[in-house]
Amino acid sequence: MNDKAKIFFRTLFSRKLVVVSALVILFFLLCAVASPVFATHDPNQQNLAEFLQGASSRHWLGTDQYGRDVYSRIVYGTRIAFIVGIFSVIMSGIVGTVFGLLSGYFGGWVDNVIMRIVEAMMAIPPLILALALVAILGRSMTMLTVVLAVSNIPPFARMMRGQVLTVRDLDYVSASRIRGNRSFVTMLRHILPNCLSPMIVIMTQSIGNTILAEAALSFLGAGILPPTASWGAMVNDGYRYLTTNSLFALAPGFAIIILVLAFNIFGDGLRDALDPRLRGAL
Repeated sequence: MNDKAKIFFRTLFSRKLVVVSALVILFFLLCAVASPVFATHDPNQQNLAEFLQGASSRHWLGTDQYGRDVYSRIVYGTRIAFIVGIFSVIMSGIVGTVFGLLSGYFGGWVDNVIMRIVEAMMAIPPLILALALVAILGRSMTMLTVVLAVSNIPPFARMMRGQVLTVRDLDYVSASRIRGNRSFVTMLRHILPNCLSPMIVIMTQSIGNTILAEAALSFLGAGILPPTASWGAMVNDGYRYLTTNSLFALAPGFAIIILVLAFNIFGDGLRDALDPRLRGAL
């Protein structure tokens, strides 16, 4: 490991909260990858004789209105959270980066066209846009991932455009043009690598926000189709039974809060580690 990598990891994990958030994310990721190992029951198995039971040695977080184990459904719901959150952010990050790179580098009519499209998308609240797209494209995990990716493109495009505008006229970029390099080569070799740090940070933080958006859509009945376990849908089902079995709604709600908060804190730590000005201040 070289010195830069050592400085990066030392800065990243210099705060205890960042370390805790990284461990929380790792724990949830393990639950997503090895759900059958962590779960104690089949998440979709109904047992109406045990409906709305409280916490017990058999059902650690009680059961839902169909007698399904709440803990096991939370564990399997982690898969949906990570799959939708990570893949939608990767898709929106790639598309937004390409749009922002082209817009910032070429300027002119290219910039006008791309930015007007981005501004039109930003004029619609992301949740409303997602609901409209779900109504058009349908409800499935693939479509939900695409919908959330589309609604997340504008922030990535604007961020990338701003970064490109700060570096496109610097000496090393001008030298690349003078040497006769094509615009494609100049963008990929000299501009993109120097604009990636803030994109990595915003992508990390956007995973948590996307998980929250997926939970909101599922809560509104526009997310993953039942009986697939989804945290937002579990909160929607459980809030009706707060007086009967409060853990039914509170447990998946706490899971959402903890994971989203962990991604946001880890993103802040990543920003500090990647920004040399902030790194020097720590």
